[in-house]
Amino acid sequence: MDLHDSLHRLADVHGIATEFWDWQGRHTLVSNESIARVLTALGVDVSTPEAAELALVRKDDAPWTRMLPPALVIRSGWAPTVDVHVRDGAHLDVWIELEGGGYRSNLHQEENWTPARRLGDRLIGEATFRVPPDLPLGYHRLNAWSEGQEASCALIVTPEWVGLPDRLGGRRSWGIATQLYSVRSAGSWGVGDVVDLEDLAVWGGAELGAGYVLINPLHAAEPSGRMEPSPYLPTTRRFQNPIYLRVERIPEYADLAAADRATIERLRSELHAVLDGVDAIDRDTSWAAKTKALRLLHAVPRSAGREVAYAAYRSREGEGLDNYATWCALTDRYGKDWHEWPAELRHPAAPAVIEFRDVNADDVDFHRWLQFVLDEQLSNAQGAARRAGMALGVMHDLAVGVHPEGSDSWSLQDVFAQGITVGAPPDAFNQAGQDWAQPPWRPDRLAEVGYAPFRDMVRTVLRAAGGVRVDHIIGLFRLWWIPDGMGPTEGTYVRYDHEALIGILALEASRSGAVVVGEDLGTVEPWVRDYLSERGILGTSILWFEFEFDGDGRPLRPERWRAYCLASVTTHDLPPTAGYLAGDHVRLRDELGLLTRSLDEELAADDAERSAWITELRQRGALTASSVSDQLDPDAADPAGQELEATVAALHRYLTWTSSKLLCVALTDMVGDRRTQNQPGTVDEYPNWRVPLTGPDGAALGLEQVFTSRRARRLAEVVNET
Repeated sequence: MDLHDSLHRLADVHGIATEFWDWQGRHTLVSNESIARVLTALGVDVSTPEAAELALVRKDDAPWTRMLPPALVIRSGWAPTVDVHVRDGAHLDVWIELEGGGYRSNLHQEENWTPARRLGDRLIGEATFRVPPDLPLGYHRLNAWSEGQEASCALIVTPEWVGLPDRLGGRRSWGIATQLYSVRSAGSWGVGDVVDLEDLAVWGGAELGAGYVLINPLHAAEPSGRMEPSPYLPTTRRFQNPIYLRVERIPEYADLAAADRATIERLRSELHAVLDGVDAIDRDTSWAAKTKALRLLHAVPRSAGREVAYAAYRSREGEGLDNYATWCALTDRYGKDWHEWPAELRHPAAPAVIEFRDVNADDVDFHRWLQFVLDEQLSNAQGAARRAGMALGVMHDLAVGVHPEGSDSWSLQDVFAQGITVGAPPDAFNQAGQDWAQPPWRPDRLAEVGYAPFRDMVRTVLRAAGGVRVDHIIGLFRLWWIPDGMGPTEGTYVRYDHEALIGILALEASRSGAVVVGEDLGTVEPWVRDYLSERGILGTSILWFEFEFDGDGRPLRPERWRAYCLASVTTHDLPPTAGYLAGDHVRLRDELGLLTRSLDEELAADDAERSAWITELRQRGALTASSVSDQLDPDAADPAGQELEATVAALHRYLTWTSSKLLCVALTDMVGDRRTQNQPGTVDEYPNWRVPLTGPDGAALGLEQVFTSRRARRLAEVVNET
């Protein structure tokens, strides 16, 4: 037997790429070792040629071994057929149980002349039924009964189109993008919080005319020990990080005993004495102080009405909340890596875990309660943003995956692939490829559970939001899987059921009245962008990456930009525009050893791109002598700084000439900051996600100073010129 041939046939039926075209258009073959390792992670035995051949047979027989498919996700108006497998000739009943109550039992049976198949000592027949085209949107159940056996699977009906909410009135909107932790005020505890978000949104909506605030993922991190600084490597994507809570805004704060209130005030005062003036975001010190204050508040008796609200929240979040809170309490006791816990605690359904939850009920409840009060504060922030005039309000960010040692990887471990991390193959900006150290969901297991973990996560993110940005949305189509011990260049793509995942995303967005923005940068199959546009999901356009397709090095003319996208000059993985114009990103990557070409070559290429943009701005009239003089700032002493500010303004003016539905302005650009928040391909080599907001002079800026920034108001005036 030929193992190579069997591996490739198995890869094909499991959605694993055996070849691909890289960012430079080169045809690349995936090694047999990578294919075999990925198949093993999917539960396929390829240890010998005979085992691989048997796996092929089992894969072919798989649909016949069950009455119904694992799940069926369709669009509104579709009337697909579904195959049901029972003993050949047996009586069969098929019906649909609707999410909102009621049943549909009039499914039409289609002719099906497929021969019966023998599995062991049974002869299995196949019957085909057509799903009614007028099912309402929602999460329904498809049921089948035959000879005393019943089967059920998820039947999810999703909208054809998401689009922009009607409240935008067909108008273009612009928003402010920020890393919330970096935006600190006098009232926050050393880390920007939800009340800072609320104040920023009110200022942006009421005074600047912004329609939304796009923030970094607020997903929860570790509750004890060193807190992972990256918001894109959370412990869970379903629940939020309580470090963003404002202690004094929790209702029970009003009922604190005088001594406890004094303790909290002292904790905050001491924290400011330690952190004020420190040129870094220190989450660990902030959270240590805030945790002490929050435990005092958790002990305050709640009113009858608050108890009802808390009970309703716990009921709504159910087992997922219980598992997350239990994981947090276990982490406090045994450390953050659940793989190193006592063996009897390594699975959420284990009897020892249930016993631990009962014995440590107060600690578990503390972590439940944190999510409850954080959910309230996030809802308040969204409400304030809308009341201040923002058409969308808060736009949240959904990370690609989770930490391999975290809550999701423990509580949902049966849905994750083992021995695999995800990342990205080499591209123009990360030429060595990337390993994000995150375990991927198994596509087959997601379908088996009716996509419940995915839909629960999306629903939570959108509960108090006017929109969501989906980081690396291409991951809902295919992900770059890297077997443990192999480098980012040695991985391969694994496909997901994008119709199901995008459909569920669209369903939850339509129920929330939210817009969906997909970050579709990097290596993207062309048809994917067309698909997203057809589903009413916006793409992402970053000015520095937009060049004409003919390869002449000319910036993409504004009339040729995609209309259905969110357009911005920069993004969180690049320096603010002032830093980009200075070539900071190239020098930083060289210092960190991330270039595959020489520094001189990279600087020359980068300078050519920037020069092309400056030329385009001047030819189009966006950057003129008068526009520079218009930016004169009496507080600025250097003409070079004024010219730089004028160039930043001109680049944003260029965005207004495109037909993009949403524009986005980085808060760092609004205040003249130039330091990179994150350098992809690094962990601690650079202080990723720990850089505070600063002005052009490098001095820290508080939120109060942002509100009085003339630079910010001038840039807002530019993007309001629509």
